[in-house]
Amino acid sequence: MDLHVGEIIKLKKPHPCGSSEWEILRTGMDFRLKCKGCEHQIMISRKLVEKNIKQVRKTQDN
Repeated sequence: MDLHVGEIIKLKKPHPCGSSEWEILRTGMDFRLKCKGCEHQIMISRKLVEKNIKQVRKTQDN
């Protein structure tokens, strides 16, 4: 799966704050994600992200 820094992803399960949208801050073997609801940051393995992803929203920088 081709994911890039800055994209917004929606995961199957919501964060305890209620939001299920995350911004990608770092990619590689692990992802650093920031919750769009409460700004909490987590590190999660690529395998878990790709398994639980529901939707990818591309950013519109240009």
